[in-house]
Amino acid sequence: MNICFDTFGCRLNRAEALDDEARSLAKGHRVVDSHAEADLIVLRGCSVTARAQHDCERLIAHLREKYPSKRVFITGCLPNAKKLDISFLPKPGRDSPSTVSVPTRTARAYLKVQDGCSCGCTFCIVPKFRGDPTSVPLGDVLDKAKRFVDAGYKEIVVTGCNLMLYSSGGHHLPELIAALAEVSPDCRVRLGSVEPGPVAVELVHAMAERNNICRFLHLSVQSGSNRILSAMRRPYSVKDVDSVADEATRLMPLIGLGCDLIAGFPDETETDFRLTKGLLARHVFSNVHAFPFSERPGTIAAAIIQGKVSKELRRSRALELAAIGNEARRKLAQRFIGRTVEVVVESDKHVSGWTSEYLWLEANHDSNSPAGSLTKSSMRKQLVKFKVRSAHDGVLYGEPCRNVG
Repeated sequence: MNICFDTFGCRLNRAEALDDEARSLAKGHRVVDSHAEADLIVLRGCSVTARAQHDCERLIAHLREKYPSKRVFITGCLPNAKKLDISFLPKPGRDSPSTVSVPTRTARAYLKVQDGCSCGCTFCIVPKFRGDPTSVPLGDVLDKAKRFVDAGYKEIVVTGCNLMLYSSGGHHLPELIAALAEVSPDCRVRLGSVEPGPVAVELVHAMAERNNICRFLHLSVQSGSNRILSAMRRPYSVKDVDSVADEATRLMPLIGLGCDLIAGFPDETETDFRLTKGLLARHVFSNVHAFPFSERPGTIAAAIIQGKVSKELRRSRALELAAIGNEARRKLAQRFIGRTVEVVVESDKHVSGWTSEYLWLEANHDSNSPAGSLTKSSMRKQLVKFKVRSAHDGVLYGEPCRNVG
């Protein structure tokens, strides 16, 4: 059977989709990229915003209209979604060759360690679809990480619905990350988004003590105003954000910091907005995801009318925050000129990838030609050292160290 996987949303959705692909291949089925070639289309949806859900539902309607004879299976974070059970698929034929146990199509591995959330933030509907927090047992996490390493991966991206809620046998996220780093010194471990707080400070110390944990920390901040954080029912304060960011940059001066921000939450005043900009001024957040507030039906925040911020103002504030983050990324990138960085090469066609600090690097034009045994095909998925020669608009440019003196 030919199966096409269409995936929307976060890294967690991506990790789950890749696991489904691997199980399908192990059953002897074929994964295809084209809807037209597929016998089964698996759409993993996202409902984090009303717009995201609308986009998913529009594609579902389009697929069912265009391919009435094909089965379209809906999973992920959508109303009426179901968990995909590969066992329902027809048994593979005698000649089905695959015994894949982990996903292998991507340059970096995605490792799901946690699901669900109990925080009850007023703007979020995800717990409705994901349920209460659950954690993958530590032993199972480490076993899968070892299989990723055996499959040739040089970077493992740790994902979850709310990673800070990871708990297994008395072990929490800092211990999990430390254990993953011990699986292989030649494989990087990259964290997904985490919430600020005391556990995040412990996490920073675990990162600083191990060279193969990526020097990038993405904080789910949302606002630099305690008043707005309280209205969102976020379980931390601005002081917690400052503590984590300060400790991270103290221990790892070149660390990349990221954050999520919501602009124009109901009753966000100019003072609240200035406080958020002040937070960005205090710390070098080189990867800012700034979104205008979107009323998500079914959430508490969607029903708030008093002090509602206009959509135009939400958009302009989000753009202003994003511009501050873009400038911070440009400044951080300049600091790497002349330095050596490591990149997991993403593509066979163009030598490029992410540094440990989550800066994008592209090989200089003249270093795209094969150099000795270091060809593009052999570089993909590998952890390669590059000498950074220049930086432009937050992007690094360099050449493999085997090419330079």
